Amino acid sequence: MASHVRILATLCALLPVCVTPTAGFADSPPASAPRYSIALIIDDLGNRRLPGESVIDLPGPVACAFLPDARHTPRLAGQAHARNKEVMLHLPMQAASHGPAMPGELRLDMGRRAFMDTLRAAIEAVPHLSGINNHRGSLLTRHPGHMAWLMEFIRERGSLFFVDSRTTAATVAQQLAGEFGIPNIERKVFLDNQRDSETIAAQFRRLLAIARRDGTALGIGHPYPETLALLRHELARLDQYNIELVPVGHLIEIASRRTATWQASLSR
Repeated sequence: MASHVRILATLCALLPVCVTPTAGFADSPPASAPRYSIALIIDDLGNRRLPGESVIDLPGPVACAFLPDARHTPRLAGQAHARNKEVMLHLPMQAASHGPAMPGELRLDMGRRAFMDTLRAAIEAVPHLSGINNHRGSLLTRHPGHMAWLMEFIRERGSLFFVDSRTTAATVAQQLAGEFGIPNIERKVFLDNQRDSETIAAQFRRLLAIARRDGTALGIGHPYPETLALLRHELARLDQYNIELVPVGHLIEIASRRTATWQASLSR
């Protein structure tokens, strides 16, 4: 058995991402083992009250991302803030697939003034705001000009971070955030693009594996019963994996320090 564990550990070190059963992380780490960090965002909040309250009740600093024009957004955002959860704007952006615009959506055919007015209204609709991530946006996040307008506005606001949800591999949103000096990070794992419990569990294990490989990892999920059930069970077990759940803003700080350390070591 011990030889099998050593072989598995060697494979995890060699593979880009090693996905193992959650129980494989549960062995007590040595006292000198580094501590890894993850952050979680639950998207699409505000349309329904009870799922939103279930997210707010999750243990730890799970960030809550609210749609700007959803009926329950103001009330739920206030509840999340009172429970020390980060409140985020889940900002609608145009997708590559054709379809009618959703309320508050930023679109490619908007001029600068309409874009800024729509963005301002979305930000003002969500109280206690800490950061922004994109809802859809597989078309808009490809376009540097529109992303520059977005980052210009966020920079003028002065206190928000940006999360690139990476709904397309062609996104330039995080790159533009960095160029404008905005604290930023990208999504590494979608927990529940498929809503069956086994797939969600596998995606959560993948998130932990990436954190153990890179030091940090950000996951995004939705207020589905299957997702919330897994998180209620697994978030209480993170200490067993030598992994901590931190706010998104703190994860950005940790990742930035790791990048600066890595760059300094390369320069030496």
